Amino acid sequence: MPNSLKRHFQLYGIEVICSIGIHSFEREKPQRILIDLDVHLDPYNEPNADNIAEALDYDTVRSAVLDLSKSRHFDLQETLARQIFDLVQKMPSVIGVSVRTCKPDVYADIREAAYILSNC
Repeated sequence: MPNSLKRHFQLYGIEVICSIGIHSFEREKPQRILIDLDVHLDPYNEPNADNIAEALDYDTVRSAVLDLSKSRHFDLQETLARQIFDLVQKMPSVIGVSVRTCKPDVYADIREAAYILSNC
């Protein structure tokens, strides 16, 4: 009988100030970006003990995403999201990722400009 167990964790609202955008007003200074992650994990690799060494540490994922986001200028959210996606997808036990990036402050007349990339 196949394993019907599904495992994933979510990190929502990771806030970072980064250099992103194509418009001159965006290039003048870094802006706030919010990042949401939904990380799907191998159901056959569930921790056997109550020990962080057996799990994908949220701190590791969060730190890696923050470091990447601050590493350079990104013209497009699509590029930032793809690089985050590729980074997280390579982590141990990860079988699927959904990345959502948004610029909540880019325009005064919209709540946010967002982009989503997912394989789950």
